[in-house]
This record gives sequence, structure tokens and C-alpha cells, in this order.
Amino acid sequence: MNQRDAVIQTMQENGGYATLGYLYGNVLKVPNAVWNTKTPFASMRRIVQDPEYFFKIRPGLWALKGWEKKIPFEILAEGRTSTKTTEEFDHTYYQGLLVEIGNLKKFQTYVPSQDKNRKFLARPLGNVATIQKIFPFTFPKTVERAQTIDVTWFNERNMPNTFFEVEHSTDIQNSLGKFVDLQDFNAHFRIVADKARLHEYQAKIARALFQSINGRVKFMSYDYVSELHTKTFEIAVLESQI
Repeated sequence: MNQRDAVIQTMQENGGYATLGYLYGNVLKVPNAVWNTKTPFASMRRIVQDPEYFFKIRPGLWALKGWEKKIPFEILAEGRTSTKTTEEFDHTYYQGLLVEIGNLKKFQTYVPSQDKNRKFLARPLGNVATIQKIFPFTFPKTVERAQTIDVTWFNERNMPNTFFEVEHSTDIQNSLGKFVDLQDFNAHFRIVADKARLHEYQAKIARALFQSINGRVKFMSYDYVSELHTKTFEIAVLESQI
């Protein structure tokens, strides 16, 4: 079996679509596939960009040509579904990428209760996260505030390492307000959004209201999160071979 056929088979077994990270973790397991290359991940990236066989859904997410009618409608790109459906999928998609990155980095991952039944590709987001109930790491009022954060990574001591807020269309200022309430913890704060919202983020974080957290919050674009997800899977696969 050649390389392209191995990628196609892996996608077919996954419902006709897959993230690059998923391909990295599974294509090399296909029996009888021949990979006479020292750079199989680069080969996979090249293969999925062949428009004769594949098409891009979103950053880091690819699908098989001819499988459009078999892929759940909410997964398809903008212009094929309603704006509301697309926005909900995008928000959950990037939450899911962040959760998978955290899992691979050996963090304990949490998403809010109201998001657990939303689908990250084929799985409920709550099934991707590793903990179902937030750790009571401080006073109840502050924990209640923290459990509304879109994605939280906890370290081995059950303390928050990183808080992520995914801002697809909502007001970035609300998320910055949450970070202000959590500033007393030695944790990282990240705003995740489309790169087109960078200037909006910069204008709001510069306000005096957020001076106390100005140097602790960073902006992560959707493209960056997608690339980080792919690279984290690549590193995990390489480390498993040591």
C-alpha cells in the first residue's frame, strides 16, 4: 500500500475526515503501508493538499473528496451550514484542539459543564477532557468563576496551569474580566480567536482596567492553535518511538 492510500484508508475509517494530528498518530499504524522516507509527517502534509483526493475544512482539518454527503453537516466549512451552526462548531472545534494538546502534554483538562455534550468532531467534548468536575483549588466563589472558562489545564497538583478563552464572536472584554478575577494564581491566560480580532484584543488589553494582567495574557490565533495541535501530535509520536 502506498502512502496516499494509507492516508485515505485512515480517513475512511474515521468517517471521511481527520485532523493532521489524528493522521500523524494513526497513518503509520496502517498494515502493509510502505513509508520509505525519513519525513513521513511532511509527506502526509503534502498528500492531503492534493485537491484530486482531499479538501480542507478548517485549519488542521481535512476531508476526502466525494465524502461531503457522508460528513456530518455541522463539520463542513462556512458557507455550507448556517452561521449559528458554524459558530458553535468553530468554538467547540478549537476547544477540542486545546484539550487534546493539554492531554498530550500530560495536563488534566477541564471544560465547562454546559459544553460537555457539544461535539468535537465525532466525540462529546466532555469525553475528550480528562476531568468531569473542576478541582476545588481555592475559595468556592473563585472556583465558580473559573469553571466558566472554556478550557483549563491543571497540573499534577490539581492547580490551574493555563486558562483559555475561545472568542469566536463574543466580547473579548468579558474573558479579560475573568482573568482579572483569577490573577492571584500562578497561571497563564490565553485569548484564542481569529487573527482578524488581534487589533480588537490589543485595544482592550491596553485599557487601564486590565493593567494588572496586561503582561500575562497572550493572544493565540486559530491558525496557531491548529499548528500547535499538529506539532504536539508529531512530538508525541516521535517520543513514543524512543
